[in-house]
Amino acid sequence: MSEDWRRALAAAHHAAQRGLAVFPLTRSKKPAVPSPHPPEKRSECHGACGRFGHGVHDATTEPALIERLFRTAAWATGYGIACGRAPHWLVGLDLDVKHGLDGVADLRRLEQVHGFTTPATATVATPSGGLHHWLTAPADARFPNSAGKVAPGIDVRGPAGYLVGPGSLGESGPYRFAPGTDPGTIAPAPPELLALLTPAPVAVSLPDPEKLRQSIRRQGAYAKAVLEREAAKVAATRHPGRGRQLFASAAALGAHIAAGTVPEALAFDALLHAGQSTGLPHTECERTIRRAFAKAAGTLRAA
Repeated sequence: MSEDWRRALAAAHHAAQRGLAVFPLTRSKKPAVPSPHPPEKRSECHGACGRFGHGVHDATTEPALIERLFRTAAWATGYGIACGRAPHWLVGLDLDVKHGLDGVADLRRLEQVHGFTTPATATVATPSGGLHHWLTAPADARFPNSAGKVAPGIDVRGPAGYLVGPGSLGESGPYRFAPGTDPGTIAPAPPELLALLTPAPVAVSLPDPEKLRQSIRRQGAYAKAVLEREAAKVAATRHPGRGRQLFASAAALGAHIAAGTVPEALAFDALLHAGQSTGLPHTECERTIRRAFAKAAGTLRAA
């Protein structure tokens, strides 16, 4: 193993000791462990298959798993830090200073306009002259990863996103903690900043539970049996394989939805509860079910 690999592994272990989940990266900042799935299947599995190769979804704080991940990728020269996970619920502000962009100045303007100050916090200096500010967020904070949406020079990393960790070597050079920063301090993100990162809530019309119950009573015995059978399959499956079973059952019910034999709201409600009973998060269940329904209807775009 190269010295760069050893340095990255040691730095990854150090980050994990602080509660930051990590996984190996290449010099190009991409996940180092190749996916075990063909391209058309990669977006359907987030590690439910039990194998490595799912990018940020491989991230862990377990020393033994970190060793296994890195030894699977002898070409790794860096590591990624997963954002949006306990205990820090990390928010990453990636301030680009290149190609005419100035994320540092953009952040100062946002502070002036919206009346907040970014607190002193752990900050990583990138090889291109930019900065990665590490901040914490409430556990229930939900915001999308984005590039240039908050401001032209600011990228945001939250749940399902990651930052290149200090001690990594990229194509342009090393990532290090910025001079004067305290690596041990990860400060809370100001509420005004979180408000900028959080999209406006979308009004969702939920089906009336009583109407749902009446609807299922009107369904034939066959359709009801299909619904209950697929929900039971999901509920009976545990890690690994629970995400894959949820997708398969949702796709099966999606065919019945397309044929008009099972109401979509009923199928979604049954699958959501079954998926959550296995320990899958609400958001992952919803995304998996929607994608499977779309696939069954023939409207799913290739990833």
